[in-house]
Amino acid sequence: MQFKHAPVAVSAVFDDPNLVSVAGLVPMLRLARSAGLDELAQSRLSVPTDKGANAGGKVMALVAGMLAGADSIDDMNLLRHGGMGRLCDRTYAPSTLGSFLREFRFGHVRQLDAVASRTLVNLASAAPLLQIRDGERVMVDVDDTIIEVHGYQKQGASFGHSGVRGLNALVATAPTTTSAPVILAQRLRQGKTGSPKGAARIVADTLATLRRMDLGSSVRPLLRADSAFYGHATIGTAIKAGADVSVTVRMDPAVKTARPATRRRRRPHRCHRGHRRTMEHPRRR
Repeated sequence: MQFKHAPVAVSAVFDDPNLVSVAGLVPMLRLARSAGLDELAQSRLSVPTDKGANAGGKVMALVAGMLAGADSIDDMNLLRHGGMGRLCDRTYAPSTLGSFLREFRFGHVRQLDAVASRTLVNLASAAPLLQIRDGERVMVDVDDTIIEVHGYQKQGASFGHSGVRGLNALVATAPTTTSAPVILAQRLRQGKTGSPKGAARIVADTLATLRRMDLGSSVRPLLRADSAFYGHATIGTAIKAGADVSVTVRMDPAVKTARPATRRRRRPHRCHRGHRRTMEHPRRR
């Protein structure tokens, strides 16, 4: 008779010094370096104290960890397994990368936005990320989504409009008929954050990145969004940047007053005996 039916705990460690578990990092990191990711991060990030030293190498390490599937600081230790030390000049400990990220303020996030935008522009100059046919428009889609998380100590996690505990991600993408959607801008926010908060800044950054990608002077972007982004800040920013707008409009009192009057369809009513009558033929007394 078996006393305990719980599965035996198994721990798997990749420690072969001659092999790496994620060989696909080699071409990806070479592509990131050719696009200038490490140099841009090194020159534009101003993280204070010694924790911000060698910002370019630390950003490259964080990107490599995320590409390899890391979703926490502890998971960044996978960059130190096996033969990774032979592929990388320097492998950082997870605690070092965590201390680097904990020094970030919103200003540093904006600096990373500038780094990401310029890296994307460099990639677009070397590879056809957005292929546009003659007469085609660039569609820019803006929307937010909830990333579900677990645990009460997750920073920024809360219940938003969806009723799911998580973080709110605002993303702007640009698809075409022949190209997959390209992420042009993104922002990770608290779970309870409303959809339109900060959308004007995302729209401005997205359209500025499109202009730097040199798609042609005749290409006019079209911003598409749902009714959550119907507001003067977002729409005004897009129009000022030279884009057209297609947005779902909420039926608020101002819109109802501005729209042309339409004749309502008269619905039939029923008297107390169940017979149908209309507004033109009221029940006889």
